Amino acid sequence: MSEPRSIGPVRIALVGATGLVGRRVIELASAGDDVRIVGIARREVPLPPGARMEMFVAEPAKWGEVLDAVRPRALICALGTTWKKAGRDEAAFRAVDYDLVLATADMAKRAGVPNMVVVSAAGADAHSKSLYMRVKGETEEALSRVGFKRLDILHPGLLRGTRTDDLRFAERAAIIAAPLIDPLLSGSWQRFRSIDAGLVAEAALGLALRRAGGRFTHDNEAMRRAAREWRRLGETGEAQ
Repeated sequence: MSEPRSIGPVRIALVGATGLVGRRVIELASAGDDVRIVGIARREVPLPPGARMEMFVAEPAKWGEVLDAVRPRALICALGTTWKKAGRDEAAFRAVDYDLVLATADMAKRAGVPNMVVVSAAGADAHSKSLYMRVKGETEEALSRVGFKRLDILHPGLLRGTRTDDLRFAERAAIIAAPLIDPLLSGSWQRFRSIDAGLVAEAALGLALRRAGGRFTHDNEAMRRAAREWRRLGETGEAQ
């Protein structure tokens, strides 16, 4: 007997709605009727024009109550800060990129959410000498132990896109230079090539709807394939 189809759009929870990928997730989901985003944040956040979604504002300790109430099909986590925003303080950086990400994952698992998609970074490695890459790698290892039916870890290279109220001059310079630099990155360096944030968002949405269990890591090329799957969904309208 086939599995009964759900009525109405699939609910997907999103944390990290203000970031480059998070905003694109909202825009993409709002353009169709297959998915409805349930955003969860610590404070009121400006939403993209035309956003169609539910937004809950609560302290992180209460996010589990929201997840338990809305029962989303999956959680997309685009949380993250920068060394500069963290005041160049390791504890403050870890508080967001490790502690908050893991706490949110634990709450989602307790609420019965089967799938999690997390935006990490190319080069994430728990043994890296780089604090940023080390914390990302440690977070991935911890998430793998939470016990989701399916965990998708995205490893984008340099994200291309326009950030709102977040000037990152070094990043902007790198994006401008990306068309020249990307072809020079080959072999193991190819994973660091730039990728459009919208494509990462498409991949996150497509992967959030998959039902096969397991732990999967996706580089730029794998995300492009998942993004094509999301676009096909938009054409067929078969999200269930």
